[in-house]
Amino acid sequence: MARPRKFDEERVLLAVRDAFWDKGYAATSLDDLLQASGLGKGSLYGAFGDKHTLFLRALRDYDNANLLALRESLESAARGIDMVRDFVLGPAADPTGVVSRRGCLLANSNAELAASTPEVAAEARRSYDAITAILTEALERARREGDLAPDADPADTARAVLVAQLGLVALGRTGEAPDTLAAAARSVLTRLLPAAAR
Repeated sequence: MARPRKFDEERVLLAVRDAFWDKGYAATSLDDLLQASGLGKGSLYGAFGDKHTLFLRALRDYDNANLLALRESLESAARGIDMVRDFVLGPAADPTGVVSRRGCLLANSNAELAASTPEVAAEARRSYDAITAILTEALERARREGDLAPDADPADTARAVLVAQLGLVALGRTGEAPDTLAAAARSVLTRLLPAAAR
């Protein structure tokens, strides 16, 4: 009979996620993961598999949490356009710049691994497709609410919004000043979200 696990799986996954997020996949050693998790090698790998499997699990959990937060943001938004604006302005939301310098775990991992790791590329496509679908829904609502020009295509605009937001994330990783990022985000919003004629 297997012994029950004596650790909080969610806490461990968050800890190893942060280790990967801070250092990147290649630079995160087994020692880093053991220190972050507080587990021994046998317990960590016994519960989650090897480093590669553990990373993919942490990345999938991160993506699912972000998708849930984005869905909840849309459902709670007073207007559809508000959720889209918040999404674009997100990379510049922290006035200290600490959050933007850390970037997004998915974007960072995609840049590091997509060319060599098909599972990471597939996970990025899955997540970006889901984000685009939520943004499309928000923009369809914005068009109904009169906040987006009637001839604007919600799906095309959603893809452009995602591309622009990912560009802001990448720029934030370089240490760009938060006010510069915010100005760029506002400029993106002006160009990508043509308002309906009043």
